[in-house]
Amino acid sequence: MFLGLLAVFFPLAIASHFFFPGVWTFVLCAVALVPLARLMGEATEVIAHKLGSGLGGLMNASFGNAAELIIALAALRSGHSDVVKASITGAILGNLLLVLGAAILAGGLKYPKQKFNMTAALSGSAIMFLALTAMSIPDLFHAVRGPAADKVIFPMSVAISVILLIVYALSLLFSLRTHAHLYAGEEDGAPEEMPVWSTKKASLVLLGATLGVVVVAEFLVHAIEDAIAAFGFTHTFVGVIIIAIIGNAAEHSTAILMALKNKMDLAFNIAFESSKQIALFVAPVLVLVSIPLGQHLTLEFSHMEVLGIAIGTGAATLIALDGESNWLEGVMLLGVYAILGVAFFFIP
Repeated sequence: MFLGLLAVFFPLAIASHFFFPGVWTFVLCAVALVPLARLMGEATEVIAHKLGSGLGGLMNASFGNAAELIIALAALRSGHSDVVKASITGAILGNLLLVLGAAILAGGLKYPKQKFNMTAALSGSAIMFLALTAMSIPDLFHAVRGPAADKVIFPMSVAISVILLIVYALSLLFSLRTHAHLYAGEEDGAPEEMPVWSTKKASLVLLGATLGVVVVAEFLVHAIEDAIAAFGFTHTFVGVIIIAIIGNAAEHSTAILMALKNKMDLAFNIAFESSKQIALFVAPVLVLVSIPLGQHLTLEFSHMEVLGIAIGTGAATLIALDGESNWLEGVMLLGVYAILGVAFFFIP
């Protein structure tokens, strides 16, 4: 299915950019990004499996959100810093609420009760609390200090970004080495889900899909303003909901498939690990990369974005507390996501 989508929509997206740019370019690029992100994920999984648990786990973690990072870099280069911040918020909310909620609902409709490793899930939610702290401190500092904080928000964001990257590296050490047994159940079930590719083929697929994402993301960003004008969306809604759903498509489908096979450990790990990568790796990297780009991206998010992350983290943590899930809990997470989506739709 994904290859079929790619064969149809990728050339259409390229052609639309040159022959009928605007809204259609945005729509076609958005659809084309879904199979490209999926191919990147599958190729990364194959290469990571062949490299072994150590290097493979590191590669899988590093490339897990490559599509989101590429889209955000394209938006940052074009000066859409508000869309970049909104896409970071949306990616986190999409994983914690939409991806996890859909997986729990799908699995719950097939199995009355599904179990998962509560310790691993709660360690993920603890990391997300750290991410929430990093996103809220600059906003609170600015609220307390007022205009006097303007000069220090960016240096503060750079320092916090360095701290987040260090913690991210230590969290990889925790999950891949010192406490790898907590995630053993997920690793045992993963190989059968991967395509039968050689390392060379997987590397070529990863390279080709990455180049495709770079091109399509660039065209998508150039068409954002036309799409906003045509659909009446705001920059915040486009970043938090639309771009985030596009970037999360690969994780979404995989998490649902794992839940349907009663592998909730893997479904929870996909949601929490992807959120962790966005908050502790992608966001800090974007802040640091913004320095040579001359954009000076900060970690100061809006009050609503901070509140949304707090609500999403709290909701996912509540589900993880007892180590069991059912379909109603999935509905609850999806309901929270829908409510936040309505709120972001009306934010100017």
